[in-house]
Amino acid sequence: MSERSDEIIGLAERLVRHFADKGLMLATVESCTGGLVAGAVTEIAGSSAVLDRGFVTYTNEAKMDLVGVDPAALAAHGAVSETVARQMAEGGLSHSRAAVSVAITGIAGPGGGSDAKPVGLVHFACAGPKGIIHKECRFGAIGRQAVREASVIQALQMALEAS
Repeated sequence: MSERSDEIIGLAERLVRHFADKGLMLATVESCTGGLVAGAVTEIAGSSAVLDRGFVTYTNEAKMDLVGVDPAALAAHGAVSETVARQMAEGGLSHSRAAVSVAITGIAGPGGGSDAKPVGLVHFACAGPKGIIHKECRFGAIGRQAVREASVIQALQMALEAS
């Protein structure tokens, strides 16, 4: 277990309680986290009342097929972009029964980065009753696991804020 595990579980517990109290459902649309956000939520007893579904959209094809990301957006901006993160979050809503959808797309590393899109760059979007919000984080080359864990924390925080 990492030092961030307690923080992740604490946030997931808050999210499950908060969403249950409000009668909200969550959908996750995850690329670089590969389902870790949905996994964190399902660690919590009672999560079945709040997690509608989780999409693991690791490839561009999965982003298009599962949540309707526009191929032109992928071609113009790349998978790791604000535009695609927003489309992933919106697609999570339209392809589920959830009231809130959180999306993550990034470069966890250690390879795959460039000058324009370095390792540790992650785009988040959350769609819900308050509209859609986006956040870009540049965690740096802190290691694949650390980028993914930091991304789970950010996504859970955004889902709480969006509800």
